Order: sequence, then structure tokens, then C-alpha cells
Amino acid sequence: MKKGADFIIKEYKPDEIFTLDDLSEEQKMMADAVKEFSDREVWPVKPRFEEHDYQLVLDLMKKAGEMGFLAIGIPEQYNGMGMDFVSTMLVCDRISGVTGSLATAYGAHTGIGMMPIFLYGTEEQKAKYLPKLSTGEWIGAYALTEPNAGSDANAGKTTAELSEDGKYWIINGQKMWISNAGFAHTFIVFAKIVENGKKDDRLSAFIFEYDPENPNGFKLGEEEHKLGIRSSSTRQIFFSDTKIPVENMLGKRQEGFKIALNVLNIGRIKLSAGIVDSMRRIINESIQYANERKQFGQPLINFGAIKKKIAEMTTKAYVSESGIYRASKDISDRIAEHKANGLSEEMAEKKAFEEYAIEAAILKVYVSDRAQEVSDEGIQIFGGMGFSEEMPMESWWRDARITRIYEGTNEINRLLTVSMLLRKAMKGELDLLGPAKAVAGELMGIPSFDKPEFKNPLDEELELVNRLKKVFLMIAGTGAQKFGDKLGGQQQLVLDAADILIEIYMAESAILATQKKIMQNDDADVNAEIAMSKLNLFNAVEKIKFKATEAIYSIAEGDELKMMLMGVKRFTKYNNTPKLNELRRIIAKKVREENKYVFNGY
Repeated sequence: MKKGADFIIKEYKPDEIFTLDDLSEEQKMMADAVKEFSDREVWPVKPRFEEHDYQLVLDLMKKAGEMGFLAIGIPEQYNGMGMDFVSTMLVCDRISGVTGSLATAYGAHTGIGMMPIFLYGTEEQKAKYLPKLSTGEWIGAYALTEPNAGSDANAGKTTAELSEDGKYWIINGQKMWISNAGFAHTFIVFAKIVENGKKDDRLSAFIFEYDPENPNGFKLGEEEHKLGIRSSSTRQIFFSDTKIPVENMLGKRQEGFKIALNVLNIGRIKLSAGIVDSMRRIINESIQYANERKQFGQPLINFGAIKKKIAEMTTKAYVSESGIYRASKDISDRIAEHKANGLSEEMAEKKAFEEYAIEAAILKVYVSDRAQEVSDEGIQIFGGMGFSEEMPMESWWRDARITRIYEGTNEINRLLTVSMLLRKAMKGELDLLGPAKAVAGELMGIPSFDKPEFKNPLDEELELVNRLKKVFLMIAGTGAQKFGDKLGGQQQLVLDAADILIEIYMAESAILATQKKIMQNDDADVNAEIAMSKLNLFNAVEKIKFKATEAIYSIAEGDELKMMLMGVKRFTKYNNTPKLNELRRIIAKKVREENKYVFNGY
């Protein structure tokens, strides 16, 4: 049975993962319908999203609600479509690529705005709020962040006190960076309960229903003027003796912090889906421009420098897709397993999202980082025109920047991947100690000079990925041994280990996805996919070498340092060094001929 994060100690095979080629006909139709909606309704008005047109975003959200796109995974009894998590991710993917303004509104509403009610609400709460949120009649928001409590969410100062008659929670405080605030009807509000002058240690959660005709001590700040996502409504909100009925507490007292963390796990993986289509669209615009634009008597795309950019951009999108849908199906399967064992839909989802929190953080970091790089290269390919507001590139670049900050900064998410992994090990949920000891023993032994036999395409690359896992285990094992429960305080070391972990998961995902394509259709032309898998692995190996070396110099010295550096050299060694320029030419040739990104049925 698969377990969350077990990829770091397990050798996976291609038939054990899911790819976009495995979508059902119903899922393919859904993806096509949402892409058609984006092409028809969103793309033609893209310039308006740079003009603080909040009404446009609200109108599109309501149209999406009418088509059922706001509640893919919500049960039918609450006006949802009752589809699986892969379908939810598909819709989030295809609706989000044109503009970050709509992507943010959609993600905030369908993720952190609705899911707390679905997962933690009472039956009465779900029956009251979910039907209206599912159709877009009402829009949801999530109020956690405060001026002095960003990444440290539990440090918030907003308070809740029970009224004298016991009928209401009286809320006082301030929240900031609240997406959808300008047009939201419901807010998931986090506050600490104060009783007899003593404040709870942890947050509690509440559903606040906003009625403009009865402000109830609730006030909206002005719209924030932001670098990007300019038509995404983002405001501060203020509570002054605001009354929330006692029956609107969400979950149990002091369970708010747990709710916030688990819902953010969902938000992180959905954010990765909400980013990847912008990468595809940037690539399409770049390819088409490079095919049409002539310099020195020939199309831009004929030049090696442009081919390299196009190839690297395309690879980043392909690898992102591979990781996103691998993890999505693992979560979906885990939900199904829990339900088969008698758990409710809500409890099954809570457990599955918590189990795959590491993969969610990995994807959030990797895809948002790559989206920034892809958008930057898109501007570069367009040259001076890319810097102009007349072209779509600069808005994509600006919109991409926030994705590395919200749903937890990428630095926080990197730290979380390693800390959550070690927590799993300490709880006995994942055996890291045994494999780490085995790697330590291997370092002390005489290396084998036998060359394994590779029968299938990318077998050699997959074997290298499995050796890269030993690099992580060597670094993490040594760090845990030296610092024990104080390892979390060694942030620079943990960040290095996290980057190694991230590169391993994504490289393995791309290789397995490509191998599965070959298994499913021997006659298919997968040369470009093979090239992307190899190119990405080379980039990953080089990054892992650097991060591992940096980490080793911070935790070892003398003979131990020499031994660990030799381990990095041994575990990252290629049997056959890839011909990088040839790989890039293969990728660039494929997309040039098709004049677009053409992988995974897109």
C-alpha cells in the first residue's frame, strides 16, 4: 500500500503512478469544457484584469458556478458534482491559466473558503452554506493572516468572547491580505477564545456571514494595490464587537489551528494545479512569437539560445504536470481506501490530505518557482515587447510572483517538508532510520563496480534517482543524529535537504510518467518526453550536488566530511552523461512543429 512521502524510501515503478493519459473519458470532457470556458470567457478580456476590475472577476466566478465548476468535489446533496479529487484538480488547472486574478479568486473560494465548512462543519452548517457557495450565489473567503501573524498563524491577536446571554461569540480584531474580501458573503474567521480573562493557547474557527445591510461591527478596508493579481479583491477586514452565533463555531474549541493547517494542505496542492496552465499558455505564446518573429533574416526559434529557453520552459511544465497528477491520484485513491474502510467522505478526505501534506508542500514550492522562471523567460523571448503592457507576458510574470508567497511562503513550505517527514519517522509512520543506516553502512563499505543492466528507456535514469534518495538519507540522517530534536533550528541545513527532497520527487515523477507512456503505447512518439525527463534529471542532479555539498560542509569535518563528499560523488554519478544540446533540440523541434505545448493531451 502506498503511503504519503514513502517515495523517499521506496523504488516506484511506472505502473504504480497516474498520468494525464489515464484520465477517464468523463474527466477528459470536463477538462475540455473548462478550457473552452477559459478560452471563450476569460482570454478575450485578459487586459481588463490589469485594471482592478473586481466586478469582472465576480461575474466570471458566478458564470463558473452556473456551469458547476465551483463545486466539483462537493457532494450532490449540496449542489456539487460529487467527483473525485483528480477531477477537482483538473478543473482548477484549466480555469486558472489566463490570469492570476481569477485563479486566486477561484482557489480561495473553492479551497480555503469552502473546504473548512465541508470537512469540519456540522450537517446544519453544510446544509446552510455549501449549496449557495457551490453555485456561486455566495462567495467564500478565509481570514487567518494578521499584521503581526503571517507565517506564525497561531500568534494572531483576534479574540472571541462569549456574550452574556451565551448566544453569540463577540469577535474583535483585524485580518489582512484577505482574498475575495470585497465581494465575499462568508468568511472563515480564526480567533482565540477569551474566558475569565484568560486567552486560549490555540485558535478556534468560526463562520461569519456578512450582510452589507447589517454590518454587525464588520468593516472592510480599501482594496490593496498589488504588484500582480490586480483584479483579485484583497482587503483588510476589521471586527468590532461583531456577533457570530454560537452555532457557527467550526469544529471544536481550539481546533482552529488544526483546521487551518489541514485546509492549507489542500490549498497548496490546488495552487500547484492553479499555476501550471499559465506555464502552458506562456509557452504557447512564446513558441508562436518565436516562430513568427524574424531577426537576421530567420525566425527567432531557429537560434540555439531560443531553442534552449523553449526546451527548458517546456520541460518545467511537463515535470510539473507529472508531479501534480501523480500526487492527486494518490490522494484520491487514499480517500477511496478510507471510505471503503467505513470512514465518512469528510473524515476520509481529512486523513488523506494530512497524509500527503509533504507532497502538497513539494508541489507548491516546485511549481511556483518554475512558473516564475517560465514567465521570466517568456518576457525575454518577446524582448522589448515582452516588457510592454500590450503583450500578455508581463502580467503573467507579475501574477506568478505571489504564488511563492501565499499558502505559506516557499521557505516555510521547504522547512515543512523535512520537519513533517521527520515527524512521520518519529511516529513510526515511515521507516527512515533503517534506510538511513543502510546508506551509512554503504558509505563505509567498498563500492561495487558492477554495472546494472538497463533494458528499457529511462531505466538508467530511474536507477540514478534511486541513488539520489541515498543522498537525501545521508544528509537528513546525519543532521538528525547531530542535532536531534533541535534540527528544526538549523534552517539553512533543512532548506538544503528540502531542495534535495523536492528535486527527487519531481524527477522521479517525470521519468515514471514517461515510462508509463511507453508501456501504454509502444508505437507512440515519446522522444520529446524522454528528452524532457533526461534534461530535468540532469538539472536536478546538478542542484542536488550543490545543495548536498553545502549541507555537508555545515555538518561534517575531517574524515566524515571526506566520506560524505565521496558519497555524493558516488550517488550522483552518471554511467552515460546526457548530451544536453541534443535533448534540447529534440524538445524544441517537437513544439516548434506543433506551434504549441502538445503533451499530455493538452
